[in-house]
Amino acid sequence: MNLVVCIKHVPDTESKIKVKPDGSGIVTEGLNYVLNPYDEFAVEEAIRIKEKAAGSRVTVVCIGPDDATKSLRTCLAMGADEAIHVPDNDFQRFDGVATARMLAAVVKGLTFDLVLCGKQAVDDDCAQVGPALAEFLGIPNVSVITKLEVAGDQKQITVQREIEGANEIVDCSLPALVTAQKGLNEPRYPSLPNIMKAKKMPIKTIAADSLALGPEGAPKVEVLRFSEPPARKAGRVLEGEPKQVVKEVISLLIEEAKVL
Repeated sequence: MNLVVCIKHVPDTESKIKVKPDGSGIVTEGLNYVLNPYDEFAVEEAIRIKEKAAGSRVTVVCIGPDDATKSLRTCLAMGADEAIHVPDNDFQRFDGVATARMLAAVVKGLTFDLVLCGKQAVDDDCAQVGPALAEFLGIPNVSVITKLEVAGDQKQITVQREIEGANEIVDCSLPALVTAQKGLNEPRYPSLPNIMKAKKMPIKTIAADSLALGPEGAPKVEVLRFSEPPARKAGRVLEGEPKQVVKEVISLLIEEAKVL
C-alpha cells in the first residue's frame, strides 16, 4: 500500500504564546515547534499499516517554514520512508481551504491508496484541512477515527469513530482519506539509531510557486489582528446561610452575569 500522511509543524502546547505588540502575529523567537500531536496518531497508524502489509511505503507531506523539516525528520525517525516539504515562511496567511488545495496539488502527483491527517491542528483548531483535502482529491473521507482495519485485498478499510453515546462503524472503499483522533493508537518514540538515520535522509522540496494553483489557491480568510484573551477575573466567595447565598447567586446571575 502507498500511504500519504499530511502533517503540520506547530508551536509546542507547553510553550507560552505571546502576541506581537502590533498584533500582526505571535512572537516566534525562542518558541519551540513540534509535530502536531494529532498528526502523530496519523503517522503512527500509517507505519503500523506498513509493517503489516509487505511492500508498503509511507510518505509524509508538510507545508510550513524552513524549520518544519524538524517535524518531517521526526516522522522519518518513527518509520516513514519519504518526506516532502513545501517551504512557506508566510504559511500563517493560509486558511484551511487554501492549505488543502496546496496539499491536494502535491498529493495528486503521488501514488496513494490511503491519505491520513490529524483531525485538527492544535494551533488554529480549525479541523478543515482533512475533509477539504478529500474533496479536492475526489475521494471518500471519514473523520475523527479511533480504529482502522485494512481488508486483506487492500481495496477497503473498516473504521470506527465515536459519536454521541455510541460508536459508528464505516466501511469505505480505497482510495480514501481519514483523520485521526486520540485513542487510535499510542505513537512510538523514535529510537536513537533511527533518529540518527533520519538526520541523513533526504527531504524532497517542492516550491509553492510550482504548484500553479491560480486564483482558486488564494486564501479566503484574512487575519486582521492577533490579541491575547482578557485576564480572567478573580472568583468571588459568597458566605452566609445557604438560603441567603442561593438568593444572592440568582441575583448575580440575573443582574451581573446576565445569563438568566
